[in-house]
Amino acid sequence: MKASEIEQLIAAGLPGCQVQVLSDDDTHFEAIVVSADFDGKRPLQRHQMVYKTLGPHMGGDIHALSIKALTPAEQGGGA
Repeated sequence: MKASEIEQLIAAGLPGCQVQVLSDDDTHFEAIVVSADFDGKRPLQRHQMVYKTLGPHMGGDIHALSIKALTPAEQGGGA
């Protein structure tokens, strides 16, 4: 699976988010996701929201995913 495909899945599952997915080997990925939907959520809840967008690809096509899940304010982008 390509990083761009993962970006599309996350963007579709979290409308309005900003997402960037990086990978050196198309097996291990790092996702940076910024969404107002994360406001008031704990880190585990945020990660679960991202995992939900990927469904059955987790543990299959995607073997390892590191997630940075931020609100726009945490990113420094304001409210």
